[in-house]
Amino acid sequence: MTDPAAVVQGNPIPKERVEAFLRNVPTAPPRGAGLYQYAAPPRGATSPHPAAPAKQPAEAHHSASKSRAERQRRRWATQVVVADELARRACADRNLPPPPEVSPTHLLTIAESDVADLGSIVAAALAHSPAARTLLAALEAQQTVPEEAVRDYYDRNRDRFLTPAALRRGIDPFARPAPTDFVPYDQAREGIARELQRAAGRRAFFAWFDRARADVEYAAGHEHPGDPGHPDHEHRH
Repeated sequence: MTDPAAVVQGNPIPKERVEAFLRNVPTAPPRGAGLYQYAAPPRGATSPHPAAPAKQPAEAHHSASKSRAERQRRRWATQVVVADELARRACADRNLPPPPEVSPTHLLTIAESDVADLGSIVAAALAHSPAARTLLAALEAQQTVPEEAVRDYYDRNRDRFLTPAALRRGIDPFARPAPTDFVPYDQAREGIARELQRAAGRRAFFAWFDRARADVEYAAGHEHPGDPGHPDHEHRH
C-alpha cells in the first residue's frame, strides 16, 4: 500500500478508509460536533451557466474557508478511523468478543449531548465503531466505585434528589428543607453508583485513547485537527 492516511502500530490505514467514512457523515452534523461544517455556498453557485465571473474578495475568502473546513474535516475523520482501528486491536489484546464490522453504508449520527460530554472525536468514534463501544463497556465494567464516593456525591448534590412533591412546591434544597423533601439515600444509591461508574469508564477510555494514539504516524493532510504543526490547526475535539 502506498501513501496511507496513517500508520498504526506499523500497519497502514488506507486513505480510502477515511474517505469511505466521510461519505457516511452528514454534511450538516449536530451543533458542536466538530465536523467543521461548510458555510452556505454563495447565491448562484449552482447556476448552470458555464461562464463564472471573476471571484470577488468575499467569494475568495469563502472558498478559502471552505477548503480549510474540508481539510479539517478530513483530519477529524482520520482520528475517528484511527480510533476504530486502535479499539479493534485493544479488543483483540484483551480477548474481548470480536465486534461486528462497521457497515460501509452506516450513516453516522451523533447525539449533541454526547458531543458536549465526550468531544466530537470520541463521540463520533463511539457512534461509528462497534469495537470502541465494546472496549468502553469493558473498561466501565472494570471500574469500582467506593461507597464513600457514592455518599459524598449524594451529600454534595442534594438539589438532584428532591422528591417530585418537593419540586412541585418549589422547595429550595439549600434553604433548610425538611428531610422528607429528599429521595432517601438508599433509594438513590444504585443510580448514583451507576452514574459514577459510567463516568469512570469514560475517563478510562479517554486515558486509553491518549496512550494508544501517541505513536500513530499521520500523512500530511491527515494530522490531528489541533496539531499546531499544520496551518489550519484549531484545538477542537
